[in-house]
Amino acid sequence: MITIPYLTALTTYFSYGLLFAFGQFREFFRKIFDWWRGNNLQGYAPICLGLEDFYIRRLYLRIQDCFGRPICSPPDAWFDVVERLSNDNNKTLKRTTKVSRCLNLGSYNYLGFAASDEYCTPRVIESLKKYSASTCSARVDGGTTSIHMELEDCVANFVGKPAAIVTGMGYVTNSAILPVLIGKGGLIISDSLNHNSIVNGARGSGATIRVFQHNTPSHLEKVLREHIAEGQPRTHRPWKKIIVIVEGIYSMEGELCQLPEIVAICKKYKVYVYLDEAHSIGAVGKSGRGVCELLGVDTADVDIMMGTFTKSFGSCGGYIAGSKELIEYLKYSCPAHLYATSISPPAAQQIISAIKVILGEDGTSRGAQKLARIRENSNFFRSELQKMGFEVLGDNDSPVMPIMIYNPGKIPAFSRECLKRNVQFLVISGSVFSILAIV
Repeated sequence: MITIPYLTALTTYFSYGLLFAFGQFREFFRKIFDWWRGNNLQGYAPICLGLEDFYIRRLYLRIQDCFGRPICSPPDAWFDVVERLSNDNNKTLKRTTKVSRCLNLGSYNYLGFAASDEYCTPRVIESLKKYSASTCSARVDGGTTSIHMELEDCVANFVGKPAAIVTGMGYVTNSAILPVLIGKGGLIISDSLNHNSIVNGARGSGATIRVFQHNTPSHLEKVLREHIAEGQPRTHRPWKKIIVIVEGIYSMEGELCQLPEIVAICKKYKVYVYLDEAHSIGAVGKSGRGVCELLGVDTADVDIMMGTFTKSFGSCGGYIAGSKELIEYLKYSCPAHLYATSISPPAAQQIISAIKVILGEDGTSRGAQKLARIRENSNFFRSELQKMGFEVLGDNDSPVMPIMIYNPGKIPAFSRECLKRNVQFLVISGSVFSILAIV
C-alpha cells in the first residue's frame, strides 16, 4: 500500500467535510420546506432514513452521470456507450440516441470471452436451441441438465479439486454458502478488506467474526493465537470450527494475496482456509488456474476454493470446489442449490467452452495467447501509469489497477473528461478503478 502525503490527506478530508457540511445545511432547509408543505405519509415513518438517504441526495445524485452508463454493444476492448442528458441537475438522466465508441477500461471481461468468440459462441447458440434460456427450476428439482454436471466436473478438474458445485450468481456463492459452512460457536477470521459478499455471508452465519490487518500474515497469526487461547466468549470453550477467509486478488486494491504464508499459518494452527478467487481464476497463472498456480501453492492445502464466472469466462455464476464430502454436504444444505434457479444452460456452456480454450483443448493456442496478453497488458499499463506520475495500487500480473485521485471533486471531473476522450472506466469513492480488459 502507498503512503498518502499529509497535505493530500488533509485536503481530501477537508473536501469531504465541506460536502457533508453543505449537505446538512441543505437538509435543514429541506426539512423546513417539507414541514411547511405538509407530510403526505399520514403516520408512516419515512422508508429512507439515515446517512444512506443523505448520501444519495446530496452526494451521489450530483455525479450520478459518472455511474451506470448504459452500453449497447458487447463489452469488448471497444464498446458503445449511450449518451445521457439531464434537465434537473442530475436527479434524473434520460437516454439519447447518440452513442460514443469508447475504450473499455471498466469491464471484468479479462480474456475477451464476453464478446463473440469463434469457439464459444457457436456452442452457446447450440445449447440455447437444445436446452432453452433457462431451466426454470432449482437444481434439486428439474434444473439439472447434462451441461450442469459437465460444468461441475470441468471446474473441479480446472482448479485441481476432487469436486465442485456451481451457483447462478457469484455474489450469492459467498453470501449463501458461508452460513452453511459455519455457525454459532465457530470463528471466522477475515481479511479487513474482503469483499462485501464475504462480509454479508459471515454476518449471516452467526459465527464470531474477527478481522486481521489487510494481507498481513503476522497479524493473522497473532489474532489466531489469541482467540484459540481464549476460546469462545463467556464460556471459553474451544471453537467448534475456525475458518480463515482471504481473496486471491483483492478487487478494490488489485493486490495478490500472500497465500503461501497464510496457508502455512493455517496449517500450523489446524484451521481451514477459504480462498475467494473471483478476480484471479482464469486471469493469472501460467495456465489460468489462479493464485495457487501463480504463487506455487498446492491446491490440496486450500480447503475451500471459491470463484466466479463473471470475469475471465465471460458468463455468470460462481463455484465452490473442495473435497467430495464437502461438495456433497453443500448439495444437500446450501440454499443457492436447493431453492435458487440453476444457472442458465447457455451460460454454463459458455464457461465450459471458455475453459477448453484456456487449456488449449479447442486445438489452438488462443488460450495461452490470451493469458500472456492480459499479463503483458497489465504490467505495461501499470508501469506506464506510474511513469506518468499516477499512484497505482496493486501488484504486477494483477489485471485490477486502482489509480488514486483522492479528492472527491476530482472524481466527476476526471470521469467526464475521460468520457469526452472516449475512455470509459469506473470511479469509486476517491479512486479511478481501472480493470484492464484490453485483449
